[in-house]
Amino acid sequence: MLICPQCKFENPNSNKFCQSCGTSLTHKVCPECSTEDVPVNALRCHNCGTECGTVFWAIIAKETTGKALGVEKDEGDRGVEGDEGDEGDEGDEGAISSSSPLSASSQIALGSYLDSQERYQLLDPLPAQTETAIITDVGVRVLDCQPYQISPIEAILASQQSDLLTPSVEASGIPHLAKLYIALQCQGQPGIPPIHDAWQQENMQVVIIEDRSHWQLLLDLWQEETTSSLKILHWCYEMTQLWALLEPVGCRQSLLDLSNLRLDEDQTLALQRLYVESSNSLPVTESPEDAEAETSAIPEQPLTIQALGRVWQALFRQSQRTQFGSVVQMLGDLELGKIQTIAQLRSRLEEISLELEALGTATLPPIKEKNTAVPIIPQSDEPEDIINKIDDMPTVVLAMQLSSLEDAGRTDVGRQRHHNEDYFGIETKIQKLELPKSRVLQGHGLYILCDGMGGHAGGEIASELGVNTLRQYFQEHWITNQLPTEDSIREAVFLANEAIYKLNQQDARSGVGRMGTTLVMLLIQDTQAAVAHVGDSRLYRLTRKRGLEQVTVDHEVGQREITRGVETSIAYARPDAYQLTQALGPRDENSINPDVGFFEINEDTLLLLVSDGLSDNDLIETHWQTHLEPLLSSGANLERGVTDLIDLANQHNGHDNITGILVRAKVRPNLES
Repeated sequence: MLICPQCKFENPNSNKFCQSCGTSLTHKVCPECSTEDVPVNALRCHNCGTECGTVFWAIIAKETTGKALGVEKDEGDRGVEGDEGDEGDEGDEGAISSSSPLSASSQIALGSYLDSQERYQLLDPLPAQTETAIITDVGVRVLDCQPYQISPIEAILASQQSDLLTPSVEASGIPHLAKLYIALQCQGQPGIPPIHDAWQQENMQVVIIEDRSHWQLLLDLWQEETTSSLKILHWCYEMTQLWALLEPVGCRQSLLDLSNLRLDEDQTLALQRLYVESSNSLPVTESPEDAEAETSAIPEQPLTIQALGRVWQALFRQSQRTQFGSVVQMLGDLELGKIQTIAQLRSRLEEISLELEALGTATLPPIKEKNTAVPIIPQSDEPEDIINKIDDMPTVVLAMQLSSLEDAGRTDVGRQRHHNEDYFGIETKIQKLELPKSRVLQGHGLYILCDGMGGHAGGEIASELGVNTLRQYFQEHWITNQLPTEDSIREAVFLANEAIYKLNQQDARSGVGRMGTTLVMLLIQDTQAAVAHVGDSRLYRLTRKRGLEQVTVDHEVGQREITRGVETSIAYARPDAYQLTQALGPRDENSINPDVGFFEINEDTLLLLVSDGLSDNDLIETHWQTHLEPLLSSGANLERGVTDLIDLANQHNGHDNITGILVRAKVRPNLES
């Protein structure tokens, strides 16, 4: 099936346009010059030459035994068991012969396809094999010529999400290397590249993953003069996290190649790909000739965390950066075997953090761990079992600082209403101080959304009056660089209620003629946030680690009954289940009790304020992975994102006014010294 890039509707393979929204499934728009007739299988725009094709990284490897990959071989999987010298069947055209690990490099030419369906086209030549260099594993960029076609791996992950792989998947012949990516991807660790596709072809396994070859090398930023010692310390800690994650599946080798250590847009450590440990695992040493080349190795068996110390030594030496004293001692103790576990290594990192604080060279609290236990899982476990067995990784608690704060809002009348009773307000103030070696950003944001009720000239008045009353209050009472207190926030809500209530009294409105409004309000001061709400307008929060969360709980009869112990199915079987239990304006302040809560923004976060026209029928819960998750990226346009949400609500709901406010807060460790 073809997945529409605009609305994510599933279309038959023969469709040229999306059945739902009419978007072309054969052509796309160039992001640079806006040319609209670029074929989806083209690498570059024919008008301006911009590379706009869908590019992935393909790993082509000789199949190894399941034991070497930490899994058992499935019956029916075709591959070469045992040593390289084992006999195997002759490969088909384009396959890899078992007599030489990757002899197909002479058969798969630049511009040809890796697969019989002619989907993945080679963009780089495969390396030629020589008498002295035996190649068993290569990585190359490939163009996806059928980018809207869902792959079998994507279908599996979409249907099962974080559940275990089923026996039916086991029988489908997924390469062992692909199973490792699937197992780790289910852990939600952004450092592991997402898998896109995979297949087995004779004794060759092909795995298609996200292309990270253009991401910044860790080594490049490590050697920058403006990179603080604490930032380096933080990267070391991230490596210990990845080490503990990779150990159960036998992929710690992935951390030992400097060219494999990359940074994402937020300077978080990430791997370009996975490397499976061999029986004689090889830690890294530096190669002075070429810092980006894969480094030479010294055999060591078995692999221990001493290898991490040697990676750090290589990074310091190749970057020509001076090691600070406590790190020298730590690396020496690692090499001598005085530090033998990840927990001990993290304890040492904590000590170094404390030392930097004492010297006055850090602006953040010392490193602390929520949990120092490292999961110990037998190497024989299947990756499918590892999904459930790996516990949450120990995390470092660092002071975070705001690196960017962006927002966008939009309201729409919907498809059935004749007037719009929704109203919203956004007020932000950004102060930035940037110096050669430091950058401080202070963000102040007020986001208010009201969904009015009371009919024409009633609901509109109530929602607008509510927003403006709250805005005026915080203009006068928000102390600079300090988040308002709960008492202050509650006072503001009561004043908004009073303003609408007085207007009802003046106009002698009664019964259903009394106007009112719901409220959801978000306040942000740097990395601190507060939320207040009355009624059924909601706040959602999305992070990469935790996924989507509904922060507020609707003030309606059904939810009230649930809090009283009534089962959900019974509570929402009532005819008045969705009737509001409180709103601003119809009654005096004694009849409302706004919910006020506080939380910290300690990772990149997308916040969404919505009226019920956007949240009804579980629309957000159903479509967040396609319409919200991509907006976490700095390159995603929030204005376009909120427009897409409005369009989605009009397609699936449309019975009510629709309003949404998107807020993207990105943070980073406060590491500047």
